[in-house]
Amino acid sequence: MANPSHLSNRVSSIDVSGIRRAFQLGANLENPINLSIGQPDFPVPEVMKEAAIDAIRSDLNGYTLTTGHPQLLDAISTHLENDINWNCSTDQLDLMITSGTSGALLLSFMAMLNPGDEAVIADPYFVVYPTLGPMTGASIVYCDTYPDFRMTAERVEPCLTDRTKLVLVNSPANPTGVILTDKELQDLVDLCSSRDILLVSDEIYDLFTYPDHLDSAGRCPSPARHTQDMLLIRGFGKNYGCTGWRLGYAAGPSWLIAEMAKLQQYTFVCAPSMAQAGATRSFGIDMSPQISEYHARSRMIHEALGDMTTVSSTGGAFYAFIEVPAELDCSGTEFCERAIERNLILIPGDVFSQRDTHVRISYACDQAKLAEGLDIMRDMMS
Repeated sequence: MANPSHLSNRVSSIDVSGIRRAFQLGANLENPINLSIGQPDFPVPEVMKEAAIDAIRSDLNGYTLTTGHPQLLDAISTHLENDINWNCSTDQLDLMITSGTSGALLLSFMAMLNPGDEAVIADPYFVVYPTLGPMTGASIVYCDTYPDFRMTAERVEPCLTDRTKLVLVNSPANPTGVILTDKELQDLVDLCSSRDILLVSDEIYDLFTYPDHLDSAGRCPSPARHTQDMLLIRGFGKNYGCTGWRLGYAAGPSWLIAEMAKLQQYTFVCAPSMAQAGATRSFGIDMSPQISEYHARSRMIHEALGDMTTVSSTGGAFYAFIEVPAELDCSGTEFCERAIERNLILIPGDVFSQRDTHVRISYACDQAKLAEGLDIMRDMMS
């Protein structure tokens, strides 16, 4: 009879998400103040809901093409041409719809990496990134970005070896909310180009970029404006509150997209068809009220805790990475355990990092709850 000893080394080397552990710790709390969930707290825009519902009622519930529904592909192609001046209908560039941005990340790592190859990620990092190593047999190399969490070319270069195949950058970043400047991204492009390394840019939070961090044309800075020899990954879940639709897309060199599509054919098959119909209507929706609200919440965090400890530069997304004051003599995990006793759920920094000196809060919650949680954190730091 099969037993747990038959499990692969792959799954044995991947732990349960620390975010899930935090949920379990807070499961018995009554009406907790939950600053842990990376889930937008606004509803999906009505026009997107109606488009998805119409697709279901029109019996458009079967498979789409592996690379995605042509109508959504056309909408994305037009958007990218306007936003980053990429023409994805040429022989050099192509794009595909994926099952979330996580699907795009997995497919790109599977397409690019062999056992023994290396991929460089920032530390701190999104929780999925380290697991892409054991999933593909590659090695993950951590680029230390403390204390300001900026993944600059200067910090990346010492991490590169003759085994480095790709560098993954995430801006706006989870868990820090930090946004790299246009110059910093251009420097990364130049470094990767000079070493024949693929740059992968995870821009799932691109729409949630606050005014002080937009480029000169009022856009989220992107390395894609400096090169077409890279992989761009974006999505719909965070920007439009439809995380459960599991919908993202990848654009880049045709040779890479073709191989990712081949892998998708035998894994995810295609992204959900009705979600693709809904996302087709997303481009042009005015999300500025939601962005302004989240910007206001980010300022609340700095005003509440900025004189108590170091708070990451929250230029976008909806997270802040907050240092546990040294005088408290406790780790991020211990701080979160103490917070649970106050009915407050946070995520310890070691979920996102090789260190355990910080905690992450998500401000995707109403201002009253956020203010209450910040008051408790301030009291805990006093």
